Amino acid sequence: MRVEMSVRGRIRAGDPEAFRQLFDDHARSVYNHGFRLTGDWSVAEDVVSLTFLEAWRLRDRVDVGGEAGALRPWLLGIATNVARNVRRATRRYAGALARLPPPEVVPDFAEEVAGRLRDRERLARVRTALAALRQPEREVLALCVWSGLDYAEAAAALGVPVGTVRSRLSRARTKLHKLVGAGRLDPPRGVVAPPGENTEPPGGRGQVSVDRTIAVRFAQENAR
Repeated sequence: MRVEMSVRGRIRAGDPEAFRQLFDDHARSVYNHGFRLTGDWSVAEDVVSLTFLEAWRLRDRVDVGGEAGALRPWLLGIATNVARNVRRATRRYAGALARLPPPEVVPDFAEEVAGRLRDRERLARVRTALAALRQPEREVLALCVWSGLDYAEAAAALGVPVGTVRSRLSRARTKLHKLVGAGRLDPPRGVVAPPGENTEPPGGRGQVSVDRTIAVRFAQENAR
């Protein structure tokens, strides 16, 4: 009798349908995590695409004997590394632009739209909060507080001991609470959260605005 392979086994074997399902199940979490680490909507979309391309490249490292739910920490770990690389590339690009003559200022009339202004204000609060933290603290805060991973899952995603995750998260929360208490920070909901609170934005039936075709292209080509 034929024994059906698990989802993890199919992903490891390069099954494009299993990889497409992986994208559908976790793209939103990867997108949210990418945005929290980069503070930029469009860069977060790049993080999603690059994360799933990298996941396809690293598919042979998936443990077929593990639990299906552990694929999310695995993906968020990849996304964390991708976000680091993207941020470094962005800094290099910004440095190159800074050496160029300043461009002519063109008014952005879209900023007059109330909805966009509200988005910019929320984004500014997120950036203010995250700017107060070191990169390792930002990453742990994003994984544990916003993405809802427990200490063990976050440790696996980052490749560090559980104790390191606990200490980084504690330092991050202490810093943010001090800033809030001093009136220097007014963070959005979830930046300073009680321990254990899951502030992952609610999922919806709609998919984030990233073309999953990019993420599964290699899988489809290899299946031909």
